[in-house]
Amino acid sequence: MLRRKLLLSALGAPLLARADESVAALLREGSLVIAFRHALAPGTFDPPQFKLGDCSTQRNLNDEGRAQARRMGQWLAARQLVPSDVRSSPWCRCLDTATLAFGRAQAWAALGSPRGASEITNAESLRALQAAVATASRQPGRFEVWVTHQFVLNDLVGVSTTSGEGLLLRTVDEAKPAVLARLAIG
Repeated sequence: MLRRKLLLSALGAPLLARADESVAALLREGSLVIAFRHALAPGTFDPPQFKLGDCSTQRNLNDEGRAQARRMGQWLAARQLVPSDVRSSPWCRCLDTATLAFGRAQAWAALGSPRGASEITNAESLRALQAAVATASRQPGRFEVWVTHQFVLNDLVGVSTTSGEGLLLRTVDEAKPAVLARLAIG
């Protein structure tokens, strides 16, 4: 069984490398956003006493999540890909993911989790995200990194993601953002 797993792993490596290089090529082309779900933060939802500015009240990255965040940044660095901007949800697990991966993060409320916010706030955030993808889509040779939550990505493009997974987003013809590719960093 172990031998079979090693063989399948070896056979899959070139396929993964090709997929990685197609994602890298899109990032080099620019005119897009790569929106990551934050790295692994075990559990679901934040506790009831959660406070946005107090990390001790939030669900946070564990050791595996911190290592995953570093690998996210290493993947881009190994391909000499440097984002023009790094924006993050103001939640600690997102800010920590962005900072560990890319060395910087600008908190942006629109990337915050919509759970617990009013419908008006959620709609305003969604419009702001759609407009930002449209703006990034008109900037050849540049790409932005966003770090956010599964709920935000699902609301924005209707796609669920795993921890540390990125969606390459571009707006075409001023329509809703489209997913061009996915990048899973284990």
